[in-house]
Amino acid sequence: MAANKPVSNNEEVFEEGDAPKEAQTVHRIRANSTIMQLNKILVANRGEIPIRIFRTAHELSLHTIAVYSYEDRLSMHRQKADEAYVIGKRGQYTAVGAYLAGDEIIKIAVEHGAQMIHPGYGFLSENAEFARNVEKAGLIFIGPSPDVIDALGDKVSARKIAIAAGVPVVPGTEGAVEKFEDVKKFTDEYGFPVIIKAAYGGGGRGMRVVRDQDTLQESFERASSEAKSAFGNGTVFVERFLDKPKHIEVQLLGDNHGNLVHLYERDCSVQRRHQKVVEIAPAKDLPADVRDNMLKDAVKLGRSVGLRNASTCEFLVDQQNRYYFIEVNPRIQVEHTITECTTGIDIVAAQIQIAAGATLDQLGLTQDRISTRGFSIQTRITTEDPARNFQPDTGKIEVYRSAGGNGIRLDGGNGFAGAVITRKLNFSFSLFSSPCPRQVLDKPFPLVVAQSSQRPGASR
Repeated sequence: MAANKPVSNNEEVFEEGDAPKEAQTVHRIRANSTIMQLNKILVANRGEIPIRIFRTAHELSLHTIAVYSYEDRLSMHRQKADEAYVIGKRGQYTAVGAYLAGDEIIKIAVEHGAQMIHPGYGFLSENAEFARNVEKAGLIFIGPSPDVIDALGDKVSARKIAIAAGVPVVPGTEGAVEKFEDVKKFTDEYGFPVIIKAAYGGGGRGMRVVRDQDTLQESFERASSEAKSAFGNGTVFVERFLDKPKHIEVQLLGDNHGNLVHLYERDCSVQRRHQKVVEIAPAKDLPADVRDNMLKDAVKLGRSVGLRNASTCEFLVDQQNRYYFIEVNPRIQVEHTITECTTGIDIVAAQIQIAAGATLDQLGLTQDRISTRGFSIQTRITTEDPARNFQPDTGKIEVYRSAGGNGIRLDGGNGFAGAVITRKLNFSFSLFSSPCPRQVLDKPFPLVVAQSSQRPGASR
């Protein structure tokens, strides 16, 4: 196959049978040529996730391409790729807008011979139109199909899919609501507290918890306005709010042939402003029958829509251990690292090879072969100022010392000595994943978080 020839999703890129008997060089062993027949990948993202994807891509002997905004011209992810290209001309896009310029990114991919595009997380990762345009350009989109992204990216639609699949959901409005009167009608029937959520998007934006009638209208108007500003669509929906639930998510992995498996679950209950801060895998203090039923329901829901590649099915578990579906994130997630630590499975490698046409069986990823070993915890190190109510911090990182030790994994992005964190691009963080000893896990959860975070806390 020619190096610069685009490959469509329908073109066969996998072979059956034994590999040709050639010299077993390290390069060749990593590439595993009986599986991978592609050679160039572009990652449409910034920060730590492109670096993490490049690491696996290089192990698969793939040539890597980074894209960056002008403001990111000194960023680490640009240096880690084999090639790097600026998105547009100086001043054409904002610092963040450059990473949303889908047509420009696809143009770079085609011009420089990329055959696959990995969106990472955030930015264009859940943009169905971008996925369609990637495929129209004759390239492979590493992720779920555009139609599935469309169906699951809208939380109202995802909720209906869950109900049709027989998966329990939190009581809520049947569809999206645009008028305050519809919100009040729901609260009149179900009472308080409720949570108002943006129908499109996530990350805590367009989300308000309302505990009484007095603040209902103001919260509705603010949630709609914030959703409109963040996602271009002010549509919201309303659910009963569960006090102090566990937030459990199930990692799913599917191929292009209808096969789907779970890689067990993660507990993401430690959050601030609806943003995950600490995650642990597998979940602690989750009854075995609840875990088993949740895993089965996650797989059942994924199969009902023909889910392929990596996605995460998220649930809330109340204090009576009843679980409710809340959403599917049809992409790789920040906290995938701890699932990799506990299962030994490189999720990004599986993503790339599945997108290229591999079956789960070819990759050895049948459900009976997947198990967990031990526990792992991830903590996020962000550029925020605790003295100013955790507002984003800016400036030059003068000194940087990462934590280390046996079993510690660091997924770093812009965290290095000399890096400049600006107001335009101030969402920099590093991810620390570390093992959780059994003697720590036997303690109450706050102590688990505190003690397991000690080694990441050694960062300076």
